[in-house]
Amino acid sequence: MTPPAQNPGAAALLTLAAAAFIAGCTLLAKALGTDALGPALHPLQISQGRFVFALVAIGSFAAGTRFRLVRPALPLHFLRSGLGWGGVTLMFAAAAFIPLSDATAISFLNPVFGMVLAVVILGERVGPVRWTAAAIALLGALILTRPGGGTIAPGALLALAAAACLGGELIAIKFLSGRERPLQILLINNLFGCLIASAAAYFVWTAPTPAQWAALAGIGLLMATAQTCFVNAMARADASFVAPFFYATLVFAALYDAAVFSVLPDAISILGALTVLSGAALLAWREARLKSPTVPPARPL
Repeated sequence: MTPPAQNPGAAALLTLAAAAFIAGCTLLAKALGTDALGPALHPLQISQGRFVFALVAIGSFAAGTRFRLVRPALPLHFLRSGLGWGGVTLMFAAAAFIPLSDATAISFLNPVFGMVLAVVILGERVGPVRWTAAAIALLGALILTRPGGGTIAPGALLALAAAACLGGELIAIKFLSGRERPLQILLINNLFGCLIASAAAYFVWTAPTPAQWAALAGIGLLMATAQTCFVNAMARADASFVAPFFYATLVFAALYDAAVFSVLPDAISILGALTVLSGAALLAWREARLKSPTVPPARPL
């Protein structure tokens, strides 16, 4: 019940796990937003399914452990849930218009928004190495978007809006993670998100097929697991350190495409993925040196 000790290595691994689960959510949302599993569902309904099933999973665990809420900051929770719902819904909509890798690449520019907001709002000190690592990862994301490759403008704009919403949510999570327990944050977020998403989906809801029900449940369970990993990561390291590791979602999305749809990455995809991983590796290496007692003190990065 006490705040966890700072552990950048664990935070990096937890963020990578969250990235893998979120890429899986986007893959299922792509199938639901097209005709792969039946008549395409509206993004608002897909987003509702994500929150409903995530709430069932997290709520069941909380009930089983007799968890009790302790002085939650409800206005901040509501702001975080609104930003998260907006980001998820826009991301699901973008995935239906443009290729999965492109939508993921554009929307997961949110770590850039998150790191910049961490400097402005949280007062985190970011030095040249972190900025360089973030810039390298951003370059990899831009390579994966294939500039000039004919990306559909509406889908790209939806993904960009998703990135802005999710970057704002990143800061709200950081505020909450230093004050409340992870399970409380997850439970309230999915409760508020479920209420917001259900109200929005009421006007577009249609009966899903059995396969679509299964995919909706999968999205909710994967997202609940991803949230658990991410909230715990944010409690163990600065937001500016955690954020760039989310670029790994791009790599996982490419791997899922290859495994599920037999879409092998081309040279541009491989170059972009390696560039993203290079930026994340540089950030992790520098952070480990700063935390090591054998390394002389250095200015913050």
